[in-house]
Amino acid sequence: MRKNVTQLLFSLFLLAGISNVYAQDKYGAEPEKCKTNLSIFYEYAKAKNYTPAYEPWTWVFDNCPKGSKNIYKYGLIIAQDRYEKATGAQKEIESKLIDKIYGRRVENFPDNLGKVYSDWATSLEERGAPKSDVFTKLEKAFNTDPARMSIKNLAKYFQEVTSRNKDTNTQKVFDTYDDALEAVNKKIDGHSKSKDALDKKEAAGQALNKKEARKLKNDAINLRGLGQVEGVLDQILGEVATCERLIPLYNKGFESHKTDTKWLRRAASRLNAKECTADPIFPKLVEAFVNAEPSADAYIFYAKVLEDRGKTTEALEYRNKAIDLETDTYKKSEYLYRIAYTLKGKSKSQSRAYAYRALKVRPSMGKAYLLIANLYASSANGCGTDEFSKRMTFVAAKNKAAQAKRVDPSLTSRANKYIKSYNASAPSKKLIFTLGKTSGASHKVGCWIGETVKIP
Repeated sequence: MRKNVTQLLFSLFLLAGISNVYAQDKYGAEPEKCKTNLSIFYEYAKAKNYTPAYEPWTWVFDNCPKGSKNIYKYGLIIAQDRYEKATGAQKEIESKLIDKIYGRRVENFPDNLGKVYSDWATSLEERGAPKSDVFTKLEKAFNTDPARMSIKNLAKYFQEVTSRNKDTNTQKVFDTYDDALEAVNKKIDGHSKSKDALDKKEAAGQALNKKEARKLKNDAINLRGLGQVEGVLDQILGEVATCERLIPLYNKGFESHKTDTKWLRRAASRLNAKECTADPIFPKLVEAFVNAEPSADAYIFYAKVLEDRGKTTEALEYRNKAIDLETDTYKKSEYLYRIAYTLKGKSKSQSRAYAYRALKVRPSMGKAYLLIANLYASSANGCGTDEFSKRMTFVAAKNKAAQAKRVDPSLTSRANKYIKSYNASAPSKKLIFTLGKTSGASHKVGCWIGETVKIP
């Protein structure tokens, strides 16, 4: 009995010791004073009384830097306020304090650093720091977590990488683009899955609690923001990613990368996206990709090669292999979409069929609707017999683009551009009036589209 009591006392003593060490590590040598000053400065800062907040904040910043993230969150606001009010030499002192706060934030709370470094870069730029200093922080943000950078800073970083490397190291430009898009798309998938689950719950008639409703709203906001990234980066990449640049680059790099599945996948994707597939390098690297990694990704590209060679039956077999291999619904829908995309120049009706299959697996895949919209718009001349019927094809296209942004907020900006373009090509009020048509009446778009839409 005495032995058990002794062991219990020893355990309690040990736990108390560990607790004291933890408290000292977090709150410093004077934990109570630290907690008091944390509370005092926080209340002042929250009320935007930054001058009286400065002294207790300085104490915790120097004496217990691990006490709370609020030391850095509100410390930056306090320091920025002092910087804006300072003049002469004092302004430089306050500027150095801002950098010191960022530095200690990274040291003591090394999380969410993609955003921290991105914000630091913005702060440096606003304070007139050299361009090279701003770029250094942007590079750290990108290397840590590009998906947490602001859209403006991600574009700024990519623009600088492009400017520095487009004539000397094109591969660096493409790698940076791919790394950015992969990180952002991963983030988009996360928010999409969360939003889809909450949408499904609402559709089933179950009410969302406050936390879920807030999450649903935030998912939509984040998707809209993240969805702008690809368009911004594509605009910068446009002058670099041409067939004239891509084909020599991949011809040159093929021998040293013919077993590098990441390089092969990215090369095939880019050549396919830019419609540079007529050159012999495309089937060459696709076949290397299939040999190096017999995967769903590789099979989809290989099916296109087979299709181009007139081997339609074999192409279909490989497409089905790709789909059957995948069990994850998000990835499966992506493969179905890719098949739809590769078929758009061969058979619009088959392309649409695969796009709808992708939507059946994942109803929130807005880009599948945008693809269908593009298929409709490109069929205007073939599916109309006169000006009115040709222009009504653009109404069908606009409806699909509108559906895209309804199901996927990340496509809002891109879909709006499509909608604006299609609206401009739809029948005008004058044409509708001249032909004696009635707004709101039904009209069936002809040929392979076969959809009924409303006259605008």
